[in-house]
Amino acid sequence: MNAVYGPTSPDQIPASTQQDLRDRYLVEDLFEPGSVRTVVTHYDRVVAVGAVPTDAPLALEAVPEIRSEQFLDHREIGIVNIGAAGTVVADGERHTMATGACLYLGRGVRDVSFESDDAATPARFYGFSAPAHTTYPTALVEPGQGTVRELGDPLTSNRRTLNQYIHENGVRSCQVVMGVTQLHPGSMWNTMPSHTHDRRTEFYVYFDVDADARVVHLMGQPQETRHLIVGDGGLVLSPSWSIHSGVGTSNYSFVWAMAGENQSFDDMDGVAIVDMR
Repeated sequence: MNAVYGPTSPDQIPASTQQDLRDRYLVEDLFEPGSVRTVVTHYDRVVAVGAVPTDAPLALEAVPEIRSEQFLDHREIGIVNIGAAGTVVADGERHTMATGACLYLGRGVRDVSFESDDAATPARFYGFSAPAHTTYPTALVEPGQGTVRELGDPLTSNRRTLNQYIHENGVRSCQVVMGVTQLHPGSMWNTMPSHTHDRRTEFYVYFDVDADARVVHLMGQPQETRHLIVGDGGLVLSPSWSIHSGVGTSNYSFVWAMAGENQSFDDMDGVAIVDMR
């Protein structure tokens, strides 16, 4: 599968139906067993990748929209494994990835493939790729070994552990910023109070969501919010003008990834809860 998502405007939100919103901002089938799927977007030229290898390795191949021989000829990619154990092979070098591990591959890596340790319980590799204008070295970060921030409070139902993996003070990249946030038991809110960051696009992939659970993801401009009901493996595209918050029916985890003007994690415009509509 290769899907293309064009740019959208906040002016489109008020007249959008729920199905319009889901069609434009939610990808529900990124992770399909036995295949590599790509979502090409015009949000900072980000391409999202989902790979679920089963009984054979899967190759990451270039897509027509990026006009290159190899996928990473002029791009970089951050990869997080949100499934069972697996391996990413990059130019012959094997990188074993446990659940929650993050791998950075820089511009110029030619051959990339994905493998699962066990086809019955496969890995699920999520890739976030953006244009790159120089090369940084390959780096693997084990789960919980990045820059760890403990945020929130059980009293406000938003106690969470945020792991920064690819960022300006961690694994170096041209513009990709990437990490994983895990909500603690009894906490369901993420990124509340909310914010926007006009200089970067951000994508969320929700995981560790039980089959009968959902996350209510808030989006849109702060004074014109809408929602998406998201299940496990759902990818939400968040333009720079949109908030991106969520509350689950139970605790969950998500991969957050950004690209754009800068890599400053704290470059954001906060929104007071009482000012949201």
